[in-house]
Amino acid sequence: MAQPPTSKLTEETVRTSSNQLFCCKSIDKLIAEADEPGHRLQKTLGPWSLTALGIGAIIGSGIFVLTGTAAAGEYFEAPSILRTQVMDLAINLVKHGSTAGALMHGRPPAGPSIAISFILVAFACSFAGLCYAELASMIPIAGSAYTYSYATLGEIFAWIIGWDLILEYVVSNVAVAVGFSGYIKAQLAAFGLVLSDKWASPVRAGGQWTGAYFNLPGFLIVFILTLLLVRGVRESAEANNIMVSIKIGAILTFLVVGGMLVKPANWTPFAPSGFAGIVTGGAIVFFTYIGFDSVSTAAEECRNPQRDLPFGIIASLVVCTILYVGVAVVLLGMMKYTTFVSGKAAEAPVAYALEQLGARPFFRSVIIVGALTGMISSLLVFQYGQARIWYAMSRDGLLPKLFSAVHPKFKTPHWSTWIACFAVGIPAGLVDIGDAADLSNIGTLFAFVLVSLGVILLRRKQPERRRAFRVPFVPWFPLISIILCGGLMTGLTVITWIRFVVWLTLGLCIYIFYSRRHSEFAKARG
Repeated sequence: MAQPPTSKLTEETVRTSSNQLFCCKSIDKLIAEADEPGHRLQKTLGPWSLTALGIGAIIGSGIFVLTGTAAAGEYFEAPSILRTQVMDLAINLVKHGSTAGALMHGRPPAGPSIAISFILVAFACSFAGLCYAELASMIPIAGSAYTYSYATLGEIFAWIIGWDLILEYVVSNVAVAVGFSGYIKAQLAAFGLVLSDKWASPVRAGGQWTGAYFNLPGFLIVFILTLLLVRGVRESAEANNIMVSIKIGAILTFLVVGGMLVKPANWTPFAPSGFAGIVTGGAIVFFTYIGFDSVSTAAEECRNPQRDLPFGIIASLVVCTILYVGVAVVLLGMMKYTTFVSGKAAEAPVAYALEQLGARPFFRSVIIVGALTGMISSLLVFQYGQARIWYAMSRDGLLPKLFSAVHPKFKTPHWSTWIACFAVGIPAGLVDIGDAADLSNIGTLFAFVLVSLGVILLRRKQPERRRAFRVPFVPWFPLISIILCGGLMTGLTVITWIRFVVWLTLGLCIYIFYSRRHSEFAKARG
């Protein structure tokens, strides 16, 4: 179907399919709506601020924690089919006709080869990053994968990915907020300031009631960041730039100090579980790469999105990969990977290694500060991105209009930002979601698959549209992204897939009974 002139697109909704589920939103209309006075956001971000947003989201506490966990592996008290990786389950069913061989007592250790896991995950993410960069340069609109899906795949796919992104952002930030509370409580105790467990612990953790009333530090950090985000994107970006500088400084300090404590013998055996350990390690550390896609949520507040968004996405991926690999190589050269199986060594491997090997207290303090700022900046960027997703969905009628209201003075989606605050802060005060954090992984990988598919479809549907950045070797690079991200999804556990399907089913119910009836395509029917 030929596209109407741009002026016509900005005046009315054009149905691209007789079935509302598969109606795609015009890119020209998306851009025109973003410039409406009541919905216009302030454009203040440049390329380096966008890169810092990406680094702020990608490098959180994971670089100081998950490196040791993935290297040492994970061990469960009893095997369970719910903790089985979907890939192993399928292979055992095909080969042996049963699931017995797939029941896992844990995830095999990657050992020092976790550095290879980081590189492989970065390799997979880089193809998805190129796809995000192309679509972001074509569709410089808030909403990230949600908006791209609406423009390429249709309304039902847009809703699914939008609902999926809500899950990704909420779950990951609840996990980080709870982690921040535990970390700050432990560090204050070292200085003689003891926070009561009644007000500094989740009410429910590990499936049991803890006796706590509320996890106040977890809620307060989200509340304080919300005040900053409502105040303005420029102020938020400046604060993030400072925090990114601090945590990069902490990482570089560790690389220098830890590098002098490396014993090459600790790198042997390099891959104790072979390639299986490398792949499993990749599934664990993928969580640390979540965030580069949040750069695209800043599209409407970017001064030159066609040029700066691709730069921010790709630059943040490159910088973070170098830092991740460096930390992995140094940490596992300092101590044997088996050290980080449990206890304090598993909870804070970087700080533990420095302490055990006699590093000066000053350097350990630098790492602690870096870990805390890493968590805070990650929370800041994800809360920012979450509000922009809700803002975009509301503007399209899929969520109530309250979510797309813009503050008359600060030019930020203030209601979305405050709702995001309580959607994360209250659960962070009540529960420790534990292994449910894997939901962030599956949600992000699913978004990557749809964005990569969107690049292929837009190249076929609108080959003439200007692209400030182009993915090379289409359709092969997007197809590689789809295969790699789909493969990583099969490395996640059965319980993660069940939770994901339940969440999507709930979302489809909301779409059927509310969003479908309030969509602009429903209003344009007939």
